Parts: sequence; C-alpha cells; structure tokens
Amino acid sequence: MKKTYKIEVDCANCANLMEGAANKIDGVSAATVNFMTQKMIVAFEEGYEPNKVMKSVLKACKKVEPDCEIEF
Repeated sequence: MKKTYKIEVDCANCANLMEGAANKIDGVSAATVNFMTQKMIVAFEEGYEPNKVMKSVLKACKKVEPDCEIEF
C-alpha cells in the first residue's frame, strides 16, 4: 500500500535526511520526501498498520528536524 502525506520540512538537505531515516523504519518498503511539494510518499510492507508505522516515521523525522510535522 502506498500513501501520500503532507510534511513540513525546512530545507532540501533535511528532506533527504528524513527520507533516509524513514526508509530504515520497520514496515516501510520505500519512502520519498519531496521538499518542493512538501509531500512524503510512503510504501508500506504488507501486514503493517500505516498509522502505527507513521508514528515511528514521525519520531525518526523529528530527530532530523525537531519541528517537523506530518499530517496522517
């Protein structure tokens, strides 16, 4: 399953770091962060609950940029 989320990210480098952090989370098969459109596209592995996975993704992204917000 693939979903698109609105994300608040301040710079392209941070977006790249967040993308890397999100891709390391269990349940994420692929994640892409686009700084220009302020969107994150996440493909979830089968059997994982997207909202639970996204809580972990948000936590990882906040380590990169503490004021990051993801609408899910």
